[in-house]
Amino acid sequence: MPASPAVSVVMITRDRRDDVLRTLDRLRALLRSGEVAEVLVVDNASTDGTAAAVRRDFPDVRLLPQEHNRGAAGRTVGVRATGSPVVAFADDDSWWEPGSLHAAAGLLDRHERLGLLHARLVVEPDGSVDRACLRMARGPRDPDLPGPSILGHLGCGTVVRRSAYLEVGGYSEVLGFGGEEALLALDLAVHGWAQCYVDALVAHHAPSERREDWPARWALYRRNDTLTALMRLPRGHAAGEVARLLLQAVAEPVVRRQLPEFLRRAPRALRRRHAVDDVIWEQWRAARAATA
Repeated sequence: MPASPAVSVVMITRDRRDDVLRTLDRLRALLRSGEVAEVLVVDNASTDGTAAAVRRDFPDVRLLPQEHNRGAAGRTVGVRATGSPVVAFADDDSWWEPGSLHAAAGLLDRHERLGLLHARLVVEPDGSVDRACLRMARGPRDPDLPGPSILGHLGCGTVVRRSAYLEVGGYSEVLGFGGEEALLALDLAVHGWAQCYVDALVAHHAPSERREDWPARWALYRRNDTLTALMRLPRGHAAGEVARLLLQAVAEPVVRRQLPEFLRRAPRALRRRHAVDDVIWEQWRAARAATA
């Protein structure tokens, strides 16, 4: 391959040992081909022997075991630990198509204001394209970017410029895991970093059999959407999101179970509140309307 900036892959996991081992077996090909400089696994305090299994079966992978579950902020542990200027994220049930990360690194090298790239995410085993990617593909075009502009992403289909990611603080520990991407997208935009979708880049996602069912995940997303609104969105909108969450908690037991955790995290969210300006707010609204 022609020279390009070094790329590392950062994977986060918790209590999904079998998924991790299957996915690392796929990612190992990128290591052997030289497409990636290293693969880092951030183990969020698994109790099922994940860390021991990775050490045993994948000595060429860099393991970063954590004493407690950092959620999506575990990715930041991995980004800080690597020196590669380009970092691709993988979950324990997602991996990258050979050639895609080399191409992503080249795009970031050529577009200096580009902070984040999103790939076409192929859902296995049926090979369909994730619906979120179909919506991203309809985003506004910027002639200076290699694809449609986006203001939101899926972590497992994302490649970031390391310096941009760390400049904005990465994924927030306030949110844990689930819908954490919106806050990062807003923070990148505030700092002037462009974000775009590139259909030619390909990642694969084979949803784990061990993940929670949709109602539980939806409730988690609602909690974190509301916390994100408290941290970044205009006061009136944030208040409306809180009211909507409370009404949903009354009507939906699955949301009600998230309410104590929302109340526990809300003071930290408010201490970190920095509302976006009118320009970013309008971009956010337009992006949500375009992808609805």
